[in-house]
Amino acid sequence: MTALDGATAEVVRSYLISAAEEMRATLIRTSFNPVIYEVHDFGMSMYDADLRLIAEATGLTFFLGANDFSLARGVDYVGRANLHAGDIVLLNYPYWNAAHASDATLFAPVFQPDPARPGADGELVGFLCVRAHWMDLGAKDPGYVLDSTDMHQEGLIFPGTKVVSRGEPVHEIHELIRFNSRMPAEVLGDLHAQIAALRTGERRFLEILAKFGRPTVDAAVAAIIADGEARSRAALAALPQGSWTAVDWVDDDGITDDPVKMQVTVTIADGSFTVDFAGSSPAVAGPINMPFGATEAICKVILKSLTSPDQPSNAGTVAPLVVRAEPGSLFHAVYPQPTFTLWTGIVAVELILKALAQGMPDRLAASSGGDVPGFMMVGTHPDTGQLFAVSNNDPVGWGATSEHDGMNAATHVSGSTGRITPIEVLEARTGMFFERVEMRTDSGGAGRHRGGAGLRRDIRFVTAGEFLSVIKKTKSAPWALDGGARPDPNQVIVFPGTARERRVSTKRTPVVPGDRITLLSAGGGGHGDPRGRDPDAVREDVAEGYVSPAAAREVYGVGVDG
Repeated sequence: MTALDGATAEVVRSYLISAAEEMRATLIRTSFNPVIYEVHDFGMSMYDADLRLIAEATGLTFFLGANDFSLARGVDYVGRANLHAGDIVLLNYPYWNAAHASDATLFAPVFQPDPARPGADGELVGFLCVRAHWMDLGAKDPGYVLDSTDMHQEGLIFPGTKVVSRGEPVHEIHELIRFNSRMPAEVLGDLHAQIAALRTGERRFLEILAKFGRPTVDAAVAAIIADGEARSRAALAALPQGSWTAVDWVDDDGITDDPVKMQVTVTIADGSFTVDFAGSSPAVAGPINMPFGATEAICKVILKSLTSPDQPSNAGTVAPLVVRAEPGSLFHAVYPQPTFTLWTGIVAVELILKALAQGMPDRLAASSGGDVPGFMMVGTHPDTGQLFAVSNNDPVGWGATSEHDGMNAATHVSGSTGRITPIEVLEARTGMFFERVEMRTDSGGAGRHRGGAGLRRDIRFVTAGEFLSVIKKTKSAPWALDGGARPDPNQVIVFPGTARERRVSTKRTPVVPGDRITLLSAGGGGHGDPRGRDPDAVREDVAEGYVSPAAAREVYGVGVDG
């Protein structure tokens, strides 16, 4: 191993991260689907030849953590001997891909050419991985599958199939995708955008090797991973040691209205971070079951946020993680159990934090909305005559901490840098018209520090179609800390003010022009006794519209004049 100084290792790391970010820019600029180029529902990662994460671009945290799992399964299925320069492989088999069938993972081996053997593959030096959400891949329903009962209802499955072989597109596979999608132009466009991102990463990876030399890059990678592990273990050692258990509930499984139990025990001890989902429900009939790789990914998010939130990720940063979930349970789906509606993982992020907050209440925030209120409209666009399916994940209020209020109307803590879909895109590409979008008064949980405010949307439909609400936390309120108040849960109100008015959670609702739906996203949990809040802060909240004068008097004990 080549010896090198810390400065060189850091320079190499910066080059690798820059290459990953250039892959990200390529994907955003060339994709067809708003969920990719607007929402940033993707994740891309770079690996060495031993499948160790060495760099990643900014993306959806669940996807980034899941890439590690799916790449290993994909390479094992295809076999290293069957991978050649120029190959690109598609994987979306849920139990290997650590996601549902519409989250398409493409990976590519990187070979360094040998000048002495022109035309040969060269030496395998690494792998690249890009995961992104495709809007339709032949599932039983367009848009999003909410009530599947086995994997085969959820779309066309690729266990690890070459879509490019030795640099040449595999025409038959591309045509198979085309004829199994209701939105073939968008899906094939996104496929080629991911291919372009991989080719960008391949060029940059080889340029880095040429610039620094393979021995220096290998030494830098070893140093980067060792540093990541050392930082994680040191940070774990500085945290409270112990074991904490929490329980929460998912609204339903999409088939029955029965709530589904989640339970987790988190243990920090002996340099390890162990997350055990024993006590959770067995796998259910509907599509809220989690592939084990997806379960691992949410645990990586929590570990990373606790130990090295300001440092780039690599294989070392999650080395202390141990995840346990019994095969055939809610958090370890096995074939053919359905997995499409993965909102269980979002609620489970809050569940893990709820357990940890028992041991470190001053370090963690209260619950942030409890879930991601997702929605989508599917229909035929009157201008083009083409099927549309466009989605959005609404913001929620973040939980308050012991030191400050929660953030107002922000992407859920599980969403990283994910964004909401702009109204201009939603209105232009669907049959939705937004009559109102505003932050909700009194939606944040009261406390010495107040939870952030949630959002209200009033939607009027101008074309017929289906409105899909995707949310799994409407029946129980997000949790608070240290005497703070729990906010009201998320709500979806279909046909408000009519005889058909009702509240739903995850539902496909047929709509016609003139129908309306109201979405109310939850605020964050409060932290501390509301009566201990600074009266001037309460008056400012009233002035800004976050707190009503009545709540100021009755909850906070602060009178407001004018």
